[in-house]
Order: sequence, then structure tokens, then C-alpha cells
Amino acid sequence: MNAQITQTTSFIGGRHVPSLTTYANVDPATGEHLGDVSRGGGDEVDRAVKIAARAQREWKRSSPEQRSKLLFTTAEVIRANRDELASLESEDTGKPLTQAYSDVDVCARYFEFYGHTIESYYGHSIPMGEDMHVYTRRESYGVTGHIVAWNYPLQLIGRAAATSLATGNCAVAKPADETPRSTVRLAELIHSVGYPDGVFNVVTGLGAEAGAALAAHPGIAHLGFVGSTQVGSQIAHAAADRVIPTVLELGGKSANIVFSDADVDAAIPSLVRSIIQNAGQTCSAGSRLIVAQDVHAEVVEKMAAAMEEVTIGYGLDDPMLGPLISKKQQARVEGFLTHIGNAEILTGGTRPEGLAADLTGGAFITPTLVDNVSPGSTIAQEEVFGPVVAAMAFGDEEEAIALANGTDYGLVSALWTQNVSRAHRVAAEVEAGQVFVNTYGAGGGVELPFGGFKKSGYGREKSIEALDEYTQTKTVAVKL
Repeated sequence: MNAQITQTTSFIGGRHVPSLTTYANVDPATGEHLGDVSRGGGDEVDRAVKIAARAQREWKRSSPEQRSKLLFTTAEVIRANRDELASLESEDTGKPLTQAYSDVDVCARYFEFYGHTIESYYGHSIPMGEDMHVYTRRESYGVTGHIVAWNYPLQLIGRAAATSLATGNCAVAKPADETPRSTVRLAELIHSVGYPDGVFNVVTGLGAEAGAALAAHPGIAHLGFVGSTQVGSQIAHAAADRVIPTVLELGGKSANIVFSDADVDAAIPSLVRSIIQNAGQTCSAGSRLIVAQDVHAEVVEKMAAAMEEVTIGYGLDDPMLGPLISKKQQARVEGFLTHIGNAEILTGGTRPEGLAADLTGGAFITPTLVDNVSPGSTIAQEEVFGPVVAAMAFGDEEEAIALANGTDYGLVSALWTQNVSRAHRVAAEVEAGQVFVNTYGAGGGVELPFGGFKKSGYGREKSIEALDEYTQTKTVAVKL
């Protein structure tokens, strides 16, 4: 079931817009050429923003019911094209096909969820006395810009686009350099169900060109970014220069905290899944393992054994673990593993053996558990973005909390304990946007607010809260 899109262009105003130059789209599992991508830049971004601004004048006047119907229809057409979208996603990212199907389903769910919620999204009436009628309105910003990462292309653009369009904005998206095809295909599907031309637009190209142009464009009224903290800081500066709001979902170094009373056997599958999902290339990956001293040996031994059972291969063959996004990312992950100090690699840390001949040039790395990591070391502090977990031990609850909070990031954390009081107590102290107990959601469902503390970003995507991010409040006071 190989995807057949070999020429990927920008999609602006309901039409494909090629650029003068292209760059190669590469299969991360084989290194083979999947096709060519239009290298859009400032001109394409300017065209897309202006067309979106014209479309928004009509779109913002549509009723919540009208938008709701189109959002529901979008969800239906996404599901109708599930096989094609999953194939595109798996080829571009390298992720296992089952995970790619999940991404398609979640993308559809965003449109469905916001189709429901937008019809019940109201302003407030404020009592100010019998001679005054005061109320608030939630109004759209105008044209929203979206620069998204390569790890979950459909999920990331789905949650941004669905929220933006539901609230009466129009959108211009810049997909990641490496993974543009599913976003362009989504734009085609959105256009096909009857949205006005220009409501949702996609500009393909390189981040330093098209992405930078989108972030700096004066016609963008609201900006969202998913990616590294370093680039997110640059995006925030660009937005601050024009005094526009931003939603930033950035890096993470999320911790699984395993207490001595945890059900270890029940926890192990989730601990492994939290670091191998999407080859560990997840901002909310469970990349730190903080374990009570008296069960530390048992936990790391069982986790290492489970990691050694992980199947590795080509995404469309649906293994448990696919390749990293690129050879560059593979080299980056390997670089971290050469600087672990006195820590010990219990399993992994190598390129897998025994792969099919056509995969030998792929960006693979085995699931890796590094034990006895110093809390202040690079591998414990920085986001690796690969299937690498750094394990360390703690003596008491206070130390566990200190270790969990001991990085610049605060996206997700999980606690494993049978003590309900401890679960609530520690959850209140952990500095993270989401805290799971006896499970690991890696961002959780569509209904859960998602966003970071500290350098993991600000603002919230997902859930009803996201509607507030994409609207601005107007207060109207009428003297009676």
C-alpha cells in the first residue's frame, strides 16, 4: 500500500501552486527518493495570507452551525481516505502503520470534537444593574499561522486547523520540511467538502524560508508553533515584534516516576511504549525513568528485557519501532550516547542488525535504556528525540519530586503507585502540563488540555480550552 504522491506543491486558495524550485522528499527507512516538494517562500506565503484574509471576511460571518456541519463532514472525508492518509504518514515519517492509522483517526476526531463544541461556545452575560446590559463576545483573530513539526504531521495540523476554522479564523499552515504530503492532502480534502476558497492553505518549503516568512508576515494575527525550544524562542520573538499572540508546544523531558508500591509488571508495557512510540520522537515521550531505590533493579531489568523484544522495520510492514526521521537525527541520537559519563547502557544504543537489505541505509536505532544516569548530565537534561530512556534512582518522595522537576522542561509526567494520597500529593508538586497516574498518555486524548510548563511552551491545544486560544474577548456594555 505505497502512497503515490510524487509531486507535492503548496495548496493556496483551493488550488495547487508549484514553486520555481523543489527539494527531495526522502523515505527515512530506505533513504530512497519519494518525490519532489515545492520549495515555497515569501511569495507563496504572501499569496496565501492575502487569500486567507479575503476568505476570512466571509468565513467569520458564518454561523457556528454552518461551521459545525463542515467540520463534521471533514471528519467523515478524512475517515473515508484513511488508508491513503496513513500510508502517506507512514512513508514520510517512518512510523509503524498502526501508529499512522491512529494519527489519521485522531485528526478526524479533532474536526468532530470541535464540530460539537463550537455550537456550545458562548460569551457571558455580566450583571451590572438593571439599567445596564453587559455581555462578552468571543471573536476570531483573522488569519492564523501554523508551523508544525514532523513527528505527528496529521495530528498537529488537525488540532490546529480544526480549532482555528471552528472559531471563524482562516489558516495558513507550513508543514515540516520532511513531512508535507499528508498536510497537503488534508488541504485538498478540506477544500472538497465545501469550505470557501482560501479558508485553509498550505505552503510547502523549508523552515528557514517559508516558515520564517510565515512567522514574520504582517497579515498573520495569531501564530502557533510545534517544535524545538530553540526555534520556538525565535518564533516567539517574531510574534513579539508584531505583538501577536502565540501558542508554543516545545520540547520535553518527561518522567515516569515509579514508587516502591507500584505494580511493576503492569507498568512495564506503558513504560516501554512511552519511549518507543514514534521512535521516541515525541515531545511528551517518557524519556526519564525515576525509580524508587528498592525496586530500581527489578524495574530496569524488566524494562530492558521488554525493550529487547521490540520489533524493528519498515513502517508500512507495521513493526513496533520504525526509523528515526532522518540520518541527521540518527547521528544526533548516537551523539548523545557517546556522552553518558559513568552511566551504563543496559540495552540498545546500536543500529539494528538483521534488517532487510533495502533498510540498511535507513535511520534506525535500537531501543536504548541508559541506567544510573547522573541527574545533571546531558542525557538526563536535554531532549534526545529518539528511543532512549535515562534511568535513575530516588530514596524518598521529596527526592523523586526534585528529580522530576529538575529539568528546564515540564510537559508530561506519570506516577506509578497504589497510594491514592501520594498520587494526588505528588501530582500537585510535579511541574508539568499533564500528570498521569498508573498510565501514560503521551499527550492524552483530544478532550484533554495539552501544553507545557517552563521551557516546554505556553498556551493550550486540545480540549475546550483551545477555543479560548483562538478567540479574543470583546466586552459590550449597553446603557438601557
